[in-house]
Amino acid sequence: MVTAAIELGIDTRITLTAAGLLFILALLLGVWKYQQIRTSPDATAHIYVDIAHRATLLYSFATLLLAVFTELSAWPSAVNLAADAVLLIFFVAAIAAYIVHGWRQDTTNQFHDQTGKSGTHIAMVALIVGEVGGFLVLFTGFLAGQF
Repeated sequence: MVTAAIELGIDTRITLTAAGLLFILALLLGVWKYQQIRTSPDATAHIYVDIAHRATLLYSFATLLLAVFTELSAWPSAVNLAADAVLLIFFVAAIAAYIVHGWRQDTTNQFHDQTGKSGTHIAMVALIVGEVGGFLVLFTGFLAGQF
């Protein structure tokens, strides 16, 4: 049986590669989480090790969703890839923050005691605008290309 090769755009291939890398990272974070569970007196991992593991799993699958919208978008590859990059930068930044807090075990709530710390607020507004805006670019490209 002969099957036709699927030609994916470079933007989709890059996004799928990112999904695979995030999934591998999630699996490795799961090993770290298990190690902490195994060696902890109460059989739990630090909250941010748990969050890093779970969030990375979710982000890996979210990135697969981005790849689908990227492939079906009517926008040029450069536009799609820019939108994917914005989303992925924020995904990875969040994961990195969770890993740092898990490694340092310095907090159980990174937003606790943020009085007078405008940097966190600015970062969260940027995250909201970047993630929602980036996805809206891909979603409108999908709608334009499919309807």
